[in-house]
Amino acid sequence: MLQFRASVVLKELIQTSPKRSFSHIIRHKKTLPNAYFYSAAYPDVRISKLKTVCNGRPFIQPLAGRRFLCTKTEGAIDPAAEPVKKDESVQEATADKRRKAGILPSLEDLLFYSIAEGQERIPAHKFITALKATGLRTGDPRLKECMDMLKVTLKSTSDGVMLDRHLFKKCVQSNIVLLTQAFRKKFVIPDFQPFASHIDTLYEKARKLSGGLVADYIPQIAKFSPDLWAVSLCTVDGQRHTVGDTKVPFCLQSCVKPLKYAIAVHDHGTEYVHQFIGKEPSGLRFNKLFLNEDDKPHNPMVNAGAIVCTSLIKQGAGNAEKFDYLMNFLKKMAGNEYVGFSNATFQSERESGDRNFAIGYYLKEKKCFPDGTDMTSVLDLYFQLCSIEVTCESASVMAATLANGGFCPITGERVLSPEAVRDTLSLMHSCGMYDFSGQFAFHVGLPAKSGVAGGILLVVPNVMGIMCWSPPLDKLGNSVRGIQFCTDLVSLFNFHNYDNLRHFTKKLDPRREGGDQRQYTFGPLDYESLQKELALKDTVWTKVSPTECNEDSSTTVVYRMENVGDGN
Repeated sequence: MLQFRASVVLKELIQTSPKRSFSHIIRHKKTLPNAYFYSAAYPDVRISKLKTVCNGRPFIQPLAGRRFLCTKTEGAIDPAAEPVKKDESVQEATADKRRKAGILPSLEDLLFYSIAEGQERIPAHKFITALKATGLRTGDPRLKECMDMLKVTLKSTSDGVMLDRHLFKKCVQSNIVLLTQAFRKKFVIPDFQPFASHIDTLYEKARKLSGGLVADYIPQIAKFSPDLWAVSLCTVDGQRHTVGDTKVPFCLQSCVKPLKYAIAVHDHGTEYVHQFIGKEPSGLRFNKLFLNEDDKPHNPMVNAGAIVCTSLIKQGAGNAEKFDYLMNFLKKMAGNEYVGFSNATFQSERESGDRNFAIGYYLKEKKCFPDGTDMTSVLDLYFQLCSIEVTCESASVMAATLANGGFCPITGERVLSPEAVRDTLSLMHSCGMYDFSGQFAFHVGLPAKSGVAGGILLVVPNVMGIMCWSPPLDKLGNSVRGIQFCTDLVSLFNFHNYDNLRHFTKKLDPRREGGDQRQYTFGPLDYESLQKELALKDTVWTKVSPTECNEDSSTTVVYRMENVGDGN
């Protein structure tokens, strides 16, 4: 049974006769194969009394709390005349018969026909190409069964290339729900290829920039070429796109601060964590030896706050246990993609960390740590966490986990609590970009965190996570190319937190099919048609008695809709 929203049908009726009351008569004769029935299911006292009449008895009754539905049934069979079969085996057999008769094709069949385009067999590479066009990867953990079966199936075929309908169904049936969502454009970015092309254009524009200097106070970072530039994104549905040097490992540095804060809140809750750390931007350099009026670090995105935050995780455990715990947590956030550790960077951090040692002793003097904390041990773990390595690809999945409310988009596993994600994004928005945080919040309007290795972890809530990486930094310690890319991204797409998604017509909305937001907004000339559509709320459905129908032997169902308040 196929269901259609009645509002679509009613809109067409309004367009044909907008000025007067109208009626719609539907007839079914035994010789006709199809019929349409309109069932009113609307929480309205006027409509709740309605009973559709078919040959003198109720046929379809309104269901309270539902929407208007237009239902098309093959053969127009009275549901009251056909008893419901509760035996699952009988239902499955009936469904199989309908599929074989072509009445109820399976999702696998529909997917095959959409790719085959009239052919009886499809090349395997055509399916893979179509899959990648949706943004999914063949290495996606959610598609493992499908890809494994595809490899086995191709080995058993004569040419090792072509798939008929039976073999295709065998390959995709274990992941058919995800594949159907992808090919029906039900992901958050429905037209992924055009969107990816825009990302490539923004990448090339930022690549031409030549300003900035690579941080030199950590020797391992100073070795990076200033020409390295990469952008990787992952949507909340697991759509992926990368461009540039996305497989080169680099250290998270300060980009790890929001991640370990999220872990601390996940473990202990917001109230406990903020007994030790504030929530306000400091207005000072990130490594400043300074506390707020309550003798607490201003926020967890500056060094003092990040050191205290480190002391809250797995209290009482040794550093080895803490490090393993945090590494496993970060790997879950990254969907088990690359998360490593640079021992050389860790050694350099510790040898050149006089400023952080000074901050640590100052925090100890002000009793900012929980009771029983070993400050030097906390600093060692702090340096280790700054030395955790990622690639742009794995870090984009971490960002997407934050964008997805704590669920990793490529594994489906809940990693962080909603409370932890909410608080982390709030602080990233207000404090994440060093002394540029206010400017970034104003111009870009998205949560982000930068690091001295050149990374910018950017989150578009409920849409995607992005990692930009380019070692040259501006005078405030942010990636020059990364800042340019983020600014251009929000200039092109309506991702800014305060962009009006309905009336702002100068930006593209990749969350809508077609991408151009201007197709979906109401201009001044559209208000008349909008008012006509809204007038349906005042429409009454009345019953026509059988005597008003013509008196032949066929079944006639009549609905007359009278507009309440004509002319308004």
